Amino acid sequence: MMKPINDRVVVKPAPADEKTKGGIIIPDTAKEKPQRGEVVAVGPGKDGNDMNVSKGDVVLYGKYAGQEISWEGTDYLIMREDDILVILEG
Repeated sequence: MMKPINDRVVVKPAPADEKTKGGIIIPDTAKEKPQRGEVVAVGPGKDGNDMNVSKGDVVLYGKYAGQEISWEGTDYLIMREDDILVILEG
């Protein structure tokens, strides 16, 4: 598995919606990037600051946040903790 450094976080984005609420199928070219995902790995923090997110947290992040990568056939985003806007609870 990946082990991020400093204040980096690895997020597995939620899948993009395939259909609208009315049942219209959305083509790949028209799908918006998801802005929600699950944290799968967390770095140790930077400059002695503890990380606020943990593995397993579901988070919302900025529309253009992170660097997209593919690891063992799965797509992930690597971003700084500051790119995460909110942790969703419950």
